[in-house]
Amino acid sequence: MVPHPPLLVPELVAGAVAETEAVRRACVAAGKRLAALSRDWLAIAADSRFCGLTSADAVGTFRGYGVDKIVSLAEGNAVDDVEPGLPLPVLVAGWLREQAGAERVVVQTINPVDSVNDSRRAGERLARQDRPVGLLVLGDGSSRHPGPSGHPDERSVDYDRRVRDALASVDLDALLGLDVELATELDVSGRAAWQALAGAAAGRSWRAELLYSDAPFGVGYHVACWEPA
Repeated sequence: MVPHPPLLVPELVAGAVAETEAVRRACVAAGKRLAALSRDWLAIAADSRFCGLTSADAVGTFRGYGVDKIVSLAEGNAVDDVEPGLPLPVLVAGWLREQAGAERVVVQTINPVDSVNDSRRAGERLARQDRPVGLLVLGDGSSRHPGPSGHPDERSVDYDRRVRDALASVDLDALLGLDVELATELDVSGRAAWQALAGAAAGRSWRAELLYSDAPFGVGYHVACWEPA
């Protein structure tokens, strides 16, 4: 489980690389642990512009975020056929794949305002794979923490605390209990993806480790690893 802000990519934050190093290091560490278990990844994230499957053949660019940084969703893809409009979670999944040394990642994006049941069922469908894969879950917490966003909401702290505790303890019920309307009010992009995770993880035993949880720049970011117990 990782966030997906553009600030993870050093080329996009040339003046603030040190300030963003802690969350970047945690994400890369999580990616490397996932790649050690499987170099074939399936990712899930929420995106309001595109809901669907992005195949591992895709190549994208962070040009829309200030730098023409090319990322590929699989080793060996031709980088002369760049898709300019790939969603941010897809770009970050491709970037993390490269950093972690995974072979490929296929990304399923779902609607961030999907109901709890729809999100859970999306995860259940992902779990019915005919091959072993590593699951990468991308989602940000609330952007309403005190910080440069300028729109703080005191409820954001408790919401992200609940997310942090659930990811740290594999509390599927707590993830499924995250409020949909409140997530919208607090601008929590990861709620649907975390509830899809709960659907995908049901019926198995897991070991959890929380690698990072903080709200730099006013946005909640959580990094955690679940491995089969």
